[in-house]
Amino acid sequence: MTVRQDVHSAGIPVLCQSCEARHHGVCGALDPDQLVGLAKTSSKHTVEAGVELIGDAEAVDSYANVLSGVVKLMKSLSDGRQQIVGLQFAPDFLGRPFKVESAINAEAATAVSLCSFPKAAIERMMKESPGLEHRLFKQTLNELDDARDWMVTLGRKSASEKLASFLLMIARNIDPTLDPAAQSTSFDLPLTRADIADFLGLTIETVSRQLTRLRSDGVIRIENNRHVIVDSLNRLQRRSGA
Repeated sequence: MTVRQDVHSAGIPVLCQSCEARHHGVCGALDPDQLVGLAKTSSKHTVEAGVELIGDAEAVDSYANVLSGVVKLMKSLSDGRQQIVGLQFAPDFLGRPFKVESAINAEAATAVSLCSFPKAAIERMMKESPGLEHRLFKQTLNELDDARDWMVTLGRKSASEKLASFLLMIARNIDPTLDPAAQSTSFDLPLTRADIADFLGLTIETVSRQLTRLRSDGVIRIENNRHVIVDSLNRLQRRSGA
């Protein structure tokens, strides 16, 4: 259900008070008055896994902050084939400012909570707030760095290192409240084994074998086929080839 609120306390809208994106995402660059203005046009909503959020070549009329869950980004070929080219987590900004049409497909890989706002509102605020523009620019550069790192993963790492790199990325990003210094964590795999294979350029059989190998070596534990427990992030990182 879509919820709209513009009531605010101590200068911060109720809609924004408990939002991680306000502290760590692009909205952290806005002052209370700007947050009030944006909250009046914003809505929080949840979508189920598998729902398309942005279609390829679709007109862009809104953007969103990812509040929870995982979004997969895909590029399509003319014959319908698709490739997963990235994942987004909370509190990432979903959308490409100043783009008339989307050049990617975005789909909820898990149940996803979003805070959406009109394109015109955020682009107007970008012009008024150098801090907001800076944050979006910084996220873009971070995504560029991540894409370059992932090119190395896909082009040079072994199958075992690829899977360990994927699990490490999920472990570090899926929970925005996780202490960066934490040495252990657990999470549900946000992608199917077929999607993991697609993302890593491997076969489904290879993904399954490498998961079994990591489990047999005590690097991870797996419960109910998709809940992963990592007792030592340092050990997982060593297996990733980093």
